[in-house]
Amino acid sequence: GQTLWLYDVDLNQVTARKQSAVLGSTPAALIAAAPDLKALQADFTLQAAPDKDGLQWVSATPKAKDGQLQTVRVGFKVDGKATELAALEILDSFGQRSVMTFAKVEVNPTLAADSFQFKPPAGADVVKQ
Repeated sequence: GQTLWLYDVDLNQVTARKQSAVLGSTPAALIAAAPDLKALQADFTLQAAPDKDGLQWVSATPKAKDGQLQTVRVGFKVDGKATELAALEILDSFGQRSVMTFAKVEVNPTLAADSFQFKPPAGADVVKQ
């Protein structure tokens, strides 16, 4: 849980970075910090957005203005008392919009610790940042 490994197949290069330095104001950080509202509010301005496509939406705008994101909208499917992540809409600093939808979400599955072990491929250059 300390290092984020990025493997570029075309360059046969692995970049290792401290997870805390990489996530910052990214959609991954937004989801990872979701249970801790104060942590979210430290990096993002949150506000309710209008319901759309049967989902309830929250808009998250990074407080850091020099990042790669303009805004992230998070869509939730609410069924009775259950709330489930259903969609992410990301608008980046270039004005490009990406949409991710989620289905068959399994909350807190049991995962083996070795699922998170990364070993750089033989012959790959490893750059530590």
